[in-house]
Amino acid sequence: MPRATDEPGTPGATEDLIAPPDEPAEPTATRRIAGDTESSRASRGWWDRNADEYQEEHGGFLGDDRFVWGPEGLDEAEAGLLGPADGLKGLTVLEVGAGAAQCSRWLAAQGARPVALDISHRQLRHAMRMDSEAGAAGAAVSAGEAGAGPVALVQADATALPFRDASFNLACSAYGAIPFVADPVRVMREVHRVLRPGARWVFSVTHPVRWAFPDEPGPEGLSVAASYFDRTPYVEQDETGRAVYVEHHRTLGDRVRDVVAGGFRLLDLVEPEWPAWNDQEWGGWSPLRGNLIPGTAIFVCERD
Repeated sequence: MPRATDEPGTPGATEDLIAPPDEPAEPTATRRIAGDTESSRASRGWWDRNADEYQEEHGGFLGDDRFVWGPEGLDEAEAGLLGPADGLKGLTVLEVGAGAAQCSRWLAAQGARPVALDISHRQLRHAMRMDSEAGAAGAAVSAGEAGAGPVALVQADATALPFRDASFNLACSAYGAIPFVADPVRVMREVHRVLRPGARWVFSVTHPVRWAFPDEPGPEGLSVAASYFDRTPYVEQDETGRAVYVEHHRTLGDRVRDVVAGGFRLLDLVEPEWPAWNDQEWGGWSPLRGNLIPGTAIFVCERD
């Protein structure tokens, strides 16, 4: 989630984040093919239009500096999927599809040196706002100490990372980029390229089995409504047929093959269970469904 964001500096005032781009007409949902360029354009536009609403709705759950792997609430501080927290100090870390860089902010607090990359300028503006709001707390950190200062932000597409080979010790993504690209192997190979040998790459996505069920949190979301094997992308399009939101389905086997094709070895596949403390609904996620079917899949990989 380097090249700088389109507008250097930090937001000057709160109103910068109150006036989102104009909303398009209500889109129509369908299933159809969407290629690389269309998917990328749709993702940037959708997140730029919806970043404010997303952060307002989910910001309390995500926090400003927590590393949460998905709607179940699995926290990296407890899961340790990136390795021991005390082993992160000094590591260069790339967060792919970082949104407002909450995960990167947590990594910085552990002493890592994260770079947060995202396709959406609006999401990165929220990251800049959070860094600005945390400035008073950050001032208490000794100058030069690892993790001090704002997180480095880069606006770019995950299929074309603007970094030199072997630039990072670690890479991660919590629901970022991968579900929204037409060719996830391109992302895997780019992440492989910028990682050093033996480095870990951990990413979470919607669990593939959820694609067979309606995206509803209640009982209506418990009956299979589509073929698990139908890889046709979910597309929301405007009245001209232009995609404004695209999400791509891969089966569990597809995801594993993508990891291997990208040059990684799969170390673990984590399917978080819904915890008793979490009573929220988030889209199609809910305690009802979470106690019956997995909602998130986390792939723990290692560069060869």
